[in-house]
Amino acid sequence: MTAATTARAAVDSVFAVGTRRGELTFSPVDPDHDAPVVQGWLAHPASGAWHMTDLGVDDVRDYLGAVAADDAQDGWLVRLDDEPVAYVETYDPARVLLTAVHDAAPGDVGMHLLVAPAPADPAARRRGLTDAVMSAVVRFCLADAADGGRGGARVVVEPDVRNAPIAAKNAAAGFRVLGEVEVTDGGHTKTAALSVCTRADFAASPLGAGVDPAPHLRADLADHAHRHLAAKALAELTHERLFAPVADGTADGTSGAGGATRYRLDLDGVTYTFDARTFVLEHWVIDPASIVRTARGDREQGGTALPVDVLELVAELQPSLQIPDELLATYLEELSSTLAAAMAKRDRELSGRTPDAAGLVAGLTAPAPGGPGGADPDRDPADQDPADRAEDRRRTAETFQAVEAAMSEGHPGFVANNGRIGFSLPDYEAFAPERGGRLRLQWVAARREHTHLALADDQTESGLYDAELSGAERAAFADRLAARGLDPAGYLYLPLHPWQAEHRLPITFAADVARGDLVPLGPGADEYTPQQSIRTMFNRTRPERHYVKVALAIQNMGFLRGLSPAYMRATPAINDWVADLVDGDATLGSAGFGVLRELAAAGYTGDVYHRTPRPNAHRKMLAALWRESPLPRTAPGERLATMASLLHRDAGGRALVTELVRASGTDPADWVRAYLDAYLYPLVHCLRAHDLAFMPHGENLVLVLRDGVVRRAFMKDIGEEVAVLSDRALPEQVARIAAPVDDAEKALAIFTDVFDGVLRHLAGILAVDGVLGEDRFWALVGECLDRHEAEHPDLDSGVDLRAAGFAHSCLNRLQLRNTLQMVDLADQSSSLIYAGTLANPVGRR
Repeated sequence: MTAATTARAAVDSVFAVGTRRGELTFSPVDPDHDAPVVQGWLAHPASGAWHMTDLGVDDVRDYLGAVAADDAQDGWLVRLDDEPVAYVETYDPARVLLTAVHDAAPGDVGMHLLVAPAPADPAARRRGLTDAVMSAVVRFCLADAADGGRGGARVVVEPDVRNAPIAAKNAAAGFRVLGEVEVTDGGHTKTAALSVCTRADFAASPLGAGVDPAPHLRADLADHAHRHLAAKALAELTHERLFAPVADGTADGTSGAGGATRYRLDLDGVTYTFDARTFVLEHWVIDPASIVRTARGDREQGGTALPVDVLELVAELQPSLQIPDELLATYLEELSSTLAAAMAKRDRELSGRTPDAAGLVAGLTAPAPGGPGGADPDRDPADQDPADRAEDRRRTAETFQAVEAAMSEGHPGFVANNGRIGFSLPDYEAFAPERGGRLRLQWVAARREHTHLALADDQTESGLYDAELSGAERAAFADRLAARGLDPAGYLYLPLHPWQAEHRLPITFAADVARGDLVPLGPGADEYTPQQSIRTMFNRTRPERHYVKVALAIQNMGFLRGLSPAYMRATPAINDWVADLVDGDATLGSAGFGVLRELAAAGYTGDVYHRTPRPNAHRKMLAALWRESPLPRTAPGERLATMASLLHRDAGGRALVTELVRASGTDPADWVRAYLDAYLYPLVHCLRAHDLAFMPHGENLVLVLRDGVVRRAFMKDIGEEVAVLSDRALPEQVARIAAPVDDAEKALAIFTDVFDGVLRHLAGILAVDGVLGEDRFWALVGECLDRHEAEHPDLDSGVDLRAAGFAHSCLNRLQLRNTLQMVDLADQSSSLIYAGTLANPVGRR
């Protein structure tokens, strides 16, 4: 190559890419200068597919000139170290060659490639050059125009189906064959394998840069997640008395950090040591970074250090845990899924995609718009400027959902709490609550004679659908039914989770769809965000509208997450009864306590699974309910948060509750007192005055905050988890919630679900963070109980919440006993497992 040629190539290059063979550059073809080179390649027998072997240099010059003059196509010369190695044509397939056989999409770039024939001398051949050129050409076609590329979204090729070598090369670059088409070019007709390659296709291909499908599964995140879950497993399973670590005064002669004690747990062949602080209710707070796992060796010399691995920990603990052998793998899979989710959650927060505790608190303490008066709690919302009120509601909804998606822990007691068995990685990315994504529910028309719709007293069928579906949606659904010759009046509309609609509706219920009992209608208009309970959706398009809870046939935390149509028939009636009781109680009213009613439930029962001799999980796959949103019941300046957030620590170890207390400017004791007044006091009153017990764990309570302080609370998940613990008379539709027990077991509704399930964790966080000592915390709990008793001397209740101790009900033991179904929902009391008694931290001294 002459010096002049080298200089021209450097000036004309528009794109360059490094390869294993060196840098490849792309320049517009120069017909006058480049025709001899290209003609020599075309004349070679290896280039027969171009049908130009008989063209002379002048013919090729004319051909290249015609390509250059056509604004729908371009010719490019590819050079390696300034030596020509390939000729490329790019074209618009909507205007050139494929107009009759390809439905071109915006961003399609057609491509033809001619690689210089290999030298006759094998020693002169450069191995891997064709792969390097192919990779560079696809990169060129897909690269942004600003970077010198062609800006394509897809590359389109149409090689002869008989050309096996190019078919293999295309496949290596990620091309997918759409089908065979007849293509005529220059008088030659061929059967072509019409193929396309997207950016994602190419990136994932052997010739692409490669794609890490799970970038969160990396060693640093795994080590943190293993240690976090190992610390939780050691703490919670010790709390449930499945084993007993011992204080280790001889392991290294030192005590733990931060006032902690060094503990030791000897297992078969392995020893764990760690720093822990212990609190009342046998609550353990273990420092994950302090955990050391060693193979058992000579005690003086020490054993071999082993990595901390929570899966191995469970396997090593199996003699103590006694998980049934046939279910051990299922539990380990749920734990592995929890581990993967922990890595993903931490990755998102460290990258800034999830706000930290300070960012969440900033939203929860933000004032109402409209000046100082905007946050006046006594101000009538009707007096607020409509624009300010709309903005206030928007802020409340956004903060509410930001908090919901930020939760990194899951259930505070269960170790394997993010099983989600059935989700693929794309499913996880699309539907996991911590991803904070949005989805559209899929709707199906269910034949009315096989479907029920249960409604609250103040609801009607038309009112429900008019509110939840726009006029355009209802018209479209009716048209789609009519187009199939079906009468829309003969159907009810049922929302489905997208996963359920894809994995269950067309397969598990194929026969029902085929006979028209179920008619898929497509997605609705509104976008929803999954909540921590995973199958409950919050409406992001219209946040004032209802939550939608749907069946989701994945295995998660000891249950297949379905919804029973039969069980839900009574749900609205139960919710009405509970809401009437709560609304009619002056004490609950003054505490601001309310329930979010489940006011409609629908379920399909026309499938064959409902006609089998025994109940089965398949009967719980096509059902939904609608629950009230708390947003319309907020006043200006009030913010919403799941109560689970009070137990949340961010990736930096900062607790949201600690940040809230500090941001509020309120004395910590006063802050806790306000929280107990909103949470504990109403629950105690419901139990002592009405024998009414809820399932008041963190995700079942929505807290209402103002200026960072809890003011009141809403209870949800009423239909499945409320119980009347006495023989009181109940309406027929409500009778199933009666579960009479003695006074000692009634008290467990507070002792187990509140003291042990929530408050011991909260007290530990506040104590470890130096916000409020545990003695003071539990003294405030005792004051709350005493105040309720003093204010209601006439209540005839045998429930003694100041008893010296109470039965120790163990949650993980339930899951370890049966990882597929922890309890019988129809008889939860008899399913419980106890491990002796716990000393009541507010028991009489």
